[in-house]
Amino acid sequence: MSAILPAQSTPDRASRGLTLFDPKLVGPAIKGAFAKLDPRVQLRSPVMFVVYAGSILTTLLFFHALAGAGDAPPGYILAIAVWLWFTVLFANFAEALAEGRSKAQAASLRGLKVATIAKKLNAPHHGAGWLPVSASDLRKGNVILVEAGDVVPIDGEAIEGIASVDESAITGESAPVIREAGGDFCAVTGGTRVLSDWLVVRVSANPGETFLDRMIAMVEGAQRRKTPNEIALTILLVALTIVFLVVTVTLLPFSLFAVGAAGSGAPVSVTTLVALLVCLIPTTIGGLLSAIGVAGMSRMMGANVIATSGRAVEAAGDVDVLLLDKTGTITLGNRQASDFLPAPGVTEPQLADVAQLASLADETPEGRSIVVLAKTRFAMRERELAALGAHFVPFTAQTRMSGVDIGERCIRKGAASAVRKHVEALGGAWPDAVARAVDEAARRGSTPLAVSDGARVLGVVELKDVVKGGIRERFGALRRMGIETVMITGDNRLTAAAIAAEAGVDDFLADATPEDKLALIRRYQGEGRLVAMTGDGTNDAPALAQADVAVAMNSGTQAAKEAGNMVDLDSNPTKLLEIVEIGKQMLMTRGSLTTFSIANDIAKYFAIIPAAFVGVYPQLGALDIMGLHSPSSAILSAVIFNALIIVFLIPLALRGVAYRPIGATALLRRNLLVYGVGGLLLPFAGIKAIDMLLVLFNLA
Repeated sequence: MSAILPAQSTPDRASRGLTLFDPKLVGPAIKGAFAKLDPRVQLRSPVMFVVYAGSILTTLLFFHALAGAGDAPPGYILAIAVWLWFTVLFANFAEALAEGRSKAQAASLRGLKVATIAKKLNAPHHGAGWLPVSASDLRKGNVILVEAGDVVPIDGEAIEGIASVDESAITGESAPVIREAGGDFCAVTGGTRVLSDWLVVRVSANPGETFLDRMIAMVEGAQRRKTPNEIALTILLVALTIVFLVVTVTLLPFSLFAVGAAGSGAPVSVTTLVALLVCLIPTTIGGLLSAIGVAGMSRMMGANVIATSGRAVEAAGDVDVLLLDKTGTITLGNRQASDFLPAPGVTEPQLADVAQLASLADETPEGRSIVVLAKTRFAMRERELAALGAHFVPFTAQTRMSGVDIGERCIRKGAASAVRKHVEALGGAWPDAVARAVDEAARRGSTPLAVSDGARVLGVVELKDVVKGGIRERFGALRRMGIETVMITGDNRLTAAAIAAEAGVDDFLADATPEDKLALIRRYQGEGRLVAMTGDGTNDAPALAQADVAVAMNSGTQAAKEAGNMVDLDSNPTKLLEIVEIGKQMLMTRGSLTTFSIANDIAKYFAIIPAAFVGVYPQLGALDIMGLHSPSSAILSAVIFNALIIVFLIPLALRGVAYRPIGATALLRRNLLVYGVGGLLLPFAGIKAIDMLLVLFNLA
């Protein structure tokens, strides 16, 4: 078994730093292009296999022409053969270049692995004796001890203890994370380093089945696995190829018959028919299809997301419902003090002063925000509890309050119901105005904290779960794309409705339980919709397993990661939005280049057909709207353009079409305008330019 060197950066950092045509990628890609000339490899792409077969046929025809028995000049046949081979090699190069980045990712992952010694416990608890064993000898269910300074030898779940863990080798984040037993953050990954304290870990994977091993397998497996949409498109391309193949094959006897009947003219050559076939079948998308899929997986890895397959990436592009947790995704997660709501007879500064006193020793984000708000709004300086002779009273689940005792003063802050009970026990009254302030704060989606000084209620501190900046605009962009956003929260319906309205989500599910999430997903899927969601806890596993795109947080439990079809190494819940964008970008790239390829074929028709059959039917010269120099230069120019266009489209295939969050109708209109009309016009200019160059250099 191996683990990750803590000094290393996130797995894709090395490959992510490579430019598109970096020499480290281009050199191996060129070699890979020639290696892929193996017929068994070419058969994987039926369209390119036809070009491959045409290259072999024209090469044989060239040698046949050298023997004096050719149906066209040897130089013309050689030129066609060479450019057909270039077409095959350029397509192979595009695929090898895309695979090269995946190989670089896999190589960087392997470079992170080092042999590790584990402390195998004799009994499943801290303090039991342990024996040093190789990590490769550990098995699922074994219990090990990891202490400060130790590298976690293998994946597992903490069953005892709490520790600070450095996960920068996987996530790239320098800040350590807390891992503890009994919660949703109990999973530890092989190769991370424990910085403080200790953990007793139950091994959750056998050697060779760890998260790192799965990452390597996922990256390597991305190279050739076709997705359903890709398979469907391949079937369409094969059908078009068969149609053009049948048409082209019938043209030779038709040409011979026409020449014989007319008693003049020259029949079309086999070389020209091969050139016609190659130019009319969708070679552009056929040559780039595999590269597009691999590049989509690579872009997902570049976002620090591991997808189990291209199917998951593709499904992300088809998603039309997003289920998003409120805390940490839509909101910042840490509630912040936003307002002081004093009781009758109490001024706002008085309430702020007492609330700050009650929060001086409260190190929670909520407590610190109360201190800061009082300081910012009323210039109240923090005071030292020791100098005041104060005794801090910590929050407990039983009292649901915290506070401070200063001499005879008993200052408390906490849940409204708890403070009310405390005040009434001391003989105080609960003002109706305070009760109304508590209800109004809850309706606004805030959390009210009541503050008391002895038996007197001073008012309410309003804590607001702050909606992330820009999230409303992102939801608006998703809505324009036809994607519905649904917020999932355990809050009550009033609070959930207020936050949902502020964030701009389309719908929400309040008081959510695991059963509720699962039922909601099934309802959407029953309507024929594709659902994406994120999760990190064991209670999220059923819903993740049901969702079409399930993004598990790397910081979450093993059950969640096994249920999902993607793992976010950064454990960032908002990454789901980026994942959907990457998936849609891959589908847009495939659709755009397919449109461009088919439009190209229409334009090349006007270059090849008149030139090929003008000897049989001189009237076809009227279709030569480009005014090409000669039949041979027209055909050769079309073949050269057909090969070179693949080269110029490689960056677009690997980087992806620029993503724009617009609706399906607008997207289709833009796609047809840019790649349809553009693909129709570009070959006319390109073929004409190549024809002029051939004439200029006396090559035609």
